[in-house]
Amino acid sequence: MAETSFTAGLVQMRSGRDPEANLSDACRLIEEAADAGATLIATPEMTSLLETKSQDLFAKVKDEVDSEALPMFRSLAARRGLWLVIGSLPIKVSDDKIANRSYLIGPDGEVAAHYDKIHMFDVDLAGGESYRESRNYEPGKRAVCADTPLGRIGLSVCYDLRFPHLYRALAGAGADILTVPSAFTRKTGAAHWHVLLRARAIETGCYVLAPAQGGVHECGRETYGHSLAVSPWGEIVAEIDGEEPGVTTFGIDLKSVEDARRAVPSLKHDREWHLAEPGA
Repeated sequence: MAETSFTAGLVQMRSGRDPEANLSDACRLIEEAADAGATLIATPEMTSLLETKSQDLFAKVKDEVDSEALPMFRSLAARRGLWLVIGSLPIKVSDDKIANRSYLIGPDGEVAAHYDKIHMFDVDLAGGESYRESRNYEPGKRAVCADTPLGRIGLSVCYDLRFPHLYRALAGAGADILTVPSAFTRKTGAAHWHVLLRARAIETGCYVLAPAQGGVHECGRETYGHSLAVSPWGEIVAEIDGEEPGVTTFGIDLKSVEDARRAVPSLKHDREWHLAEPGA
């Protein structure tokens, strides 16, 4: 039987270039959230490694079979009886490509679902800040929802947040909770993070859980932090205010999903339409 009310937790990190140190930090923070009563805990994008140099990145990533991170998190989930969303791990999928892969792990220690980030962060920001995620990463091709005793969870990663049709599809497939583990840049985060997360919650009538990276990383990248949880009505129910690593816990009541969708049943109101030619 599904639990309609439970405690969830978000982990905020400042992952660096040492996977072993990052994994130690992640496990410590997950344990802290579990000690506070959380039974669903989510970590940020690039939990195990945040590296921008291709040569150094490929020197450290491994395929899923040889991953040291995944067995560690599976063991922790089983030992503490947790549902874990490991925001993402870099998983080698070919000689020259990596998947930015999010994992949902159950309290039995098994991987319940995984999702490869679909939308690649290839942008040029004012001031010379430039990113080409597609240089090293292979985009995913499938959206993913998974049923759990804590509701149906829809997975996404960071830049996906700017593509609302993905979240509408996940909500249409029955998602109650959407996860958006991220490493938002400081500049784009300050401008858009809160409003986009609240919009995705309002549009879908889902809880949105967004654990984040924060601060200045060893590779020089700067991320925004401000891990957020948003209710189906668009209210911020938890936030780590700033960039420092830490955890926050909060209550989830899945009845709020039903209430929001009953009040504004927009998911039932989609209609077919087409874009008219100019002058038509």
